[in-house]
Amino acid sequence: MNEQNSVQNKKLEGIGFFERYLTLWVLLCMGAGIVIGVYLPMIPQFLSKFEYAQVSIPVAILIWLMIYPMMLKIDFASIKQVGKEPKGLIITWVANWLIKPFTMFGIASLFFFVIFKALIPAELAKDYLAGAVLLGAAPCTAMVFVWSHLTKGNPAYTLVQVATNDLIILIAFVPIVAFLLGISDVSVPWDTLFLSVVLFVVIPLTAGWLSRVLITKNKGLNYFENNFIPRFGNVTIIGLLLTLVIIFSFQGQTIIDNPINIVLIAIPLILQTFLIFFIAYIWSKLWKLPHNVAAPAGMIGASNFFELAVAVAISLFGLKSGATIATVVGVLVEVPVMLTLVKIANNTKGWFKNG
Repeated sequence: MNEQNSVQNKKLEGIGFFERYLTLWVLLCMGAGIVIGVYLPMIPQFLSKFEYAQVSIPVAILIWLMIYPMMLKIDFASIKQVGKEPKGLIITWVANWLIKPFTMFGIASLFFFVIFKALIPAELAKDYLAGAVLLGAAPCTAMVFVWSHLTKGNPAYTLVQVATNDLIILIAFVPIVAFLLGISDVSVPWDTLFLSVVLFVVIPLTAGWLSRVLITKNKGLNYFENNFIPRFGNVTIIGLLLTLVIIFSFQGQTIIDNPINIVLIAIPLILQTFLIFFIAYIWSKLWKLPHNVAAPAGMIGASNFFELAVAVAISLFGLKSGATIATVVGVLVEVPVMLTLVKIANNTKGWFKNG
């Protein structure tokens, strides 16, 4: 028990160098990808040969490199604590699955089809909406550990929130995405959507769980948390950045022709992030939850499992799609927006009597 408590206390680390400057790295990779796509088109042409069922094999490998290290951090044994503070979990579940996907759909539709109607062609607006829906239906899995730590969140409770959230993804992600894209008149093959979840959630989640069980059994929890997981420290970010280079090498000329579209996509995504955070955060205050539960509850809904969203967008719509670009813009705005929310949460700690 002492070993487990010690590990939980060490689990949430501060934001690292790569994560802190993620927006900068994303911009640099976007630039590199665009240059490759425009001036070295033979590279994306060569990569396009390695595809199966519309999925780029190199990108699929990079996505597994992104997601597997994140899944190592999830301890499903923590779920036995689910009944200790049910209010925080109820807020997390409702905000993530009954509110967030639908507010994302509504806000994105308003901006892409009404406010920006004169700036975005209707077909492209549908693509951008599809990308936004994928982001809205994929609440955060890994980076929330960082946001929780920066707001002095309860590490054990954050772990329960994330573990239960991952299980809900397995059940709720596909029908929510299919429903929202269906009413958006976006054709989505169910088999491809299911396959995407199997490839990019079920397989890495199972691999992470098996790794945790086997390595912990043989070498102990302390070794797993403090020696094994750190070996993958920057693998997720590196995999993400290389994926972005490939995506933008396919999108180079399109971005040059429509640079303002990146900003247009970012606006509803940012507004949605603030909205979901304050829904969960203020709800937590009204239910008189402690700040170290309220802050993570707000963060997990506000941030996105953008790795999954990018992976599914590529599987469903391809590397050259507007949906994929929309999910990448989600990556671009994630860190600066979430750091702003961290600051807000820390500055409003006095709202909570037991904060």
